[in-house]
Amino acid sequence: LFHLIMIYSDYIGYPFPTAPPVDPFAKIRVDDCGKTKGCFRYGKPGCNAETCDYFLSYRRIGADVEFELSADTDGWVAVGFSSDKKMGGDDVMACVHDDNGRVRIQHFYNVGQWAKEIQRNPARDEEGVFENNRVTCRFKRPVYVPREETIVDLHLSWYYLFAWGPAIQGSITRHDIDSPPVSERVVSIYKYEDIFMPSAAYQTFSSPFCLLLIVALTFYLLMGTP
Repeated sequence: LFHLIMIYSDYIGYPFPTAPPVDPFAKIRVDDCGKTKGCFRYGKPGCNAETCDYFLSYRRIGADVEFELSADTDGWVAVGFSSDKKMGGDDVMACVHDDNGRVRIQHFYNVGQWAKEIQRNPARDEEGVFENNRVTCRFKRPVYVPREETIVDLHLSWYYLFAWGPAIQGSITRHDIDSPPVSERVVSIYKYEDIFMPSAAYQTFSSPFCLLLIVALTFYLLMGTP
């Protein structure tokens, strides 16, 4: 009886132990880019995973590839694996911020210009966070998969399609820009590079035509007019 009383007193006097706190999302390290992982940065020159319009990294871990994605959006951020540079027939992994504040990793397949969610999701060890109006996530997926149309083998090289945009009630909508960036060439998970792509706001004077125009105007001003 004494034993039962002690159990009862413990029960009413002390709460049940709570679950251990979830580890906070580890920030994405950009100093590893080009060394122990490959990175793509789109936005302002010198931007990082917290300031680029879009950021992606990849690295091999055993039989998996770990991806890290981040974008300046409150909706979703994604990467597509494509045999060409066009949308359509692509394996897509997206990190979606839902109405409950969670970031979920979803698998899609591009059918023409729209994305169809695929129930078979190769992602594992998923984690994500929405902070400072950014969606950021990290997940792994196997390098090799059984042959299937909607899931590509990552040991092969693919063009990477980069996209992000708003979400409505946890469902993705059209991406933010009309022509989302794409890797200039196919990407190999066995080669780590750190590639920067300037966003439209920083491309004004980077094209050969604009540079030629600047040179011509400078020459005209220096020589003067007759």
